[in-house]
Order: sequence, then structure tokens, then C-alpha cells
Amino acid sequence: MAATTRACLVALVVALAFLFSEGPSMVASGSSAGGSVERLREARNFLRRVNKAPVISIQSPDGDIIDCVPISKQPAFDHPLLKNHIIQMQPSYHPYADSKIAPHPVTQTWHQNGKCPENTIPIRRTKEEDVLRASSVNWYGKKGPKDLQKFHPEASATSGAHQYAVASTAAGNYYGTEVNINLWKPVTETHDFSLTQLWIIAGSYSNNDLNTIETGWQVFQDLYGDNNTRLFIYWTRDAYQTTGCYNLCPGFVQTNNQIAIGGTLSPQSVYGGSQYEICVLVWKDPDSSNWWLQVGGIDVGYWPSNIFTHLADSASNVEWGGEVAPFENGQTSTQMGSGHFPSEGFGKASYIRNIQVVDSSNHLSSVNGLSLINPTPNCYNIQNGTSSNDWGTYIFYGGPGRNPNCS
Repeated sequence: MAATTRACLVALVVALAFLFSEGPSMVASGSSAGGSVERLREARNFLRRVNKAPVISIQSPDGDIIDCVPISKQPAFDHPLLKNHIIQMQPSYHPYADSKIAPHPVTQTWHQNGKCPENTIPIRRTKEEDVLRASSVNWYGKKGPKDLQKFHPEASATSGAHQYAVASTAAGNYYGTEVNINLWKPVTETHDFSLTQLWIIAGSYSNNDLNTIETGWQVFQDLYGDNNTRLFIYWTRDAYQTTGCYNLCPGFVQTNNQIAIGGTLSPQSVYGGSQYEICVLVWKDPDSSNWWLQVGGIDVGYWPSNIFTHLADSASNVEWGGEVAPFENGQTSTQMGSGHFPSEGFGKASYIRNIQVVDSSNHLSSVNGLSLINPTPNCYNIQNGTSSNDWGTYIFYGGPGRNPNCS
């Protein structure tokens, strides 16, 4: 059962310099965001379902409330396919690799005020104002109906809705990926989001049976109520039509009591200065077939294989890069990555390095011959390369969005 865990040197200390006080409640007035009394009633009913009773709660300096929820009571088990699910507390194997260097642990701001007990998991509490910012209560935490038709890079060439700068493997059979992802805090327009992530993919967008596993960091004011850089996850099995959502919604089973998905990552990289990154690994457990998530060397939890169709077996493609979603039609000034083009290089442009994939023998290996997807290169662009040193296969990507050459 022993295995060699892939090393990730992670230059990350999660400690915020900003203090946020909890915003005013939106319960008091029917004229608050969201409008009608009926919408408020729907929001309250939704919150009663999704906010599970905690053992303890921790007030984070960044304004979040972290609820320590018994592991068996987490939202994952609201999924109809997981009613009798037996929790896999740890993976049976990690992907094999040559390096044995221990990764730097990920810490988060809420740790300053406490920690979750054993057999609980930390969940960022959903607040009423979070739900009322959504287009509707039913679409809270989901990729909304205004964008459903164009929410994946394979469709981006014909889309004005989302913009990408992404590297993609050739079609094949893949069982995971590991990368070091550079951390930034891009400036976004009010309702836009900007993210950097990996996609593990099977199925077809055009047939509405696309399966994805997604994770990385994002800045998304409409979802979180601030402009912090946050760890996120997402999944779907029907091309975002009805399944999947952000973070700890029904489906993903968390087993670790240290990392709050949706929590803030800090510090971020500085243009021309210090660079920070996180190491992310997603792989398919050879015994259970569950897809496990590791962040900074910590096994966080897994997506059970039975919530998928095509990904119950393997992935056909893996992608890495940036995405910007403008709220309005047309070009936005929302930044991707550092907000600078990849030609500026290290310390100025955002990067993803040590790009590796997991094969059917549970081995990690570098990937070559990446295809680049950048339908609006004057707005957001991407370059790739290989190195014999610590960088392995890598990409630089990003851009400022609206500029004289970007219409």
C-alpha cells in the first residue's frame, strides 16, 4: 500500500493583511438585494438546507465564518447517489514520482482563531447576502443560465461570453494531473470573475454529456462578496446543464479538517517582486476509482466516481490556464492572471509550471506537445515551454482585457 507522494514545493503562507467585518443582514427589509419577500423566504429555506449544524464555529479575520461540521453531516451526502456512501478517509495510493521533498503546508487565515476538531471538516458558511447576489436562489453557486451554453474552452472559439488562455493535452486516457499554480489577485469588474484552474475532462460539450473536475483559484465578487483570491472546486457531468456547483455542494466528499474550500489564499504574487504558488494534484485512486484532491501536500477529499458518467473510467483530456467571465456582452477590463501578457515573463506574467499527468500505472510524467487555446490573443494570451530544471513543462498566460488592440 505504500507509495511515493509527488513533491510540491509550495511558496505559500496563507495570512491576510486585510480585516473585513460582516456585512449588514439582508433579512430586515423586503427592499434589500433580491427584492421580494418570497425571494427572501426562498433564500432562508436554502440556507437551512446548506448550512449544516456545526460542532464549533470560527470567526476568521477576513470576515468568513468557518463552521466545523461533523464529517458525516457534510453537504456531499445531500446528493441522491451518495445517500449510503461509505467515506474513504484516505486514498489507497498516491501517484508515483521520483522526488521525495516534503511540500510546504497550506495555511488559511481562519487558523489564527482556532481549528476544527478531528472528525469534522471546515466549511465556509453561506450567508444570506451571498445567496441574494445570485440571479436566483436556485442558481446560487452554479454557473448560471446566461452562460450555460459557453462555459468550457472547447466552445470558446464561438463564444463572446467567456474568454480563455488555456493549454490542452492531445486526446488520450488520463488519470489525473499535478501543477504548481502561481497566485495573483487580478482586478475584476464588479460582476465578472477571473480564475486560474485545471480541467479534467471526459465526454462532449456538444452532446451535453461533458464531465469535468475543476480546481484552482478565483476572484469572484458575486459569489463571495469580496475580491479575495480563493481556493475553489467545481464539477459537472452534463455540460453544466443541471449538475455541479462551486465548492462544498452535494458531490465532493471532504475528509480533511485543515483546508476550507472557498477560503482565501494569501499572500499573492507582486508584479516585479515576490512570487507565490500552490501545488495542486488531482488523481484517480486505483482501488476506489474516486478522484482525489490534494492541495499543498494535504489530501483534502474526493469526488466519488459514481457521480460521473464518462469520468467514472478515465479522462480524455486535461487543460490548464485562465478564464475570464464578463457580466456584460463585449470586452471587459477584467484582468486574467497578473493582468499582464505572457511575453513579460517570470515575475510579471502569471504561470503554471511542472505540468504533469497521471497515467494508467499511477505514475506522474511531464506532458509535451500542448495545444494552446487563445481565441482573443490581443486581450488574453498564452505561451508554453519546457525546462530541464525545476520548471518542467510550463505556461505563461494572462492579459489586461480591454486595451487599444483588444476590441
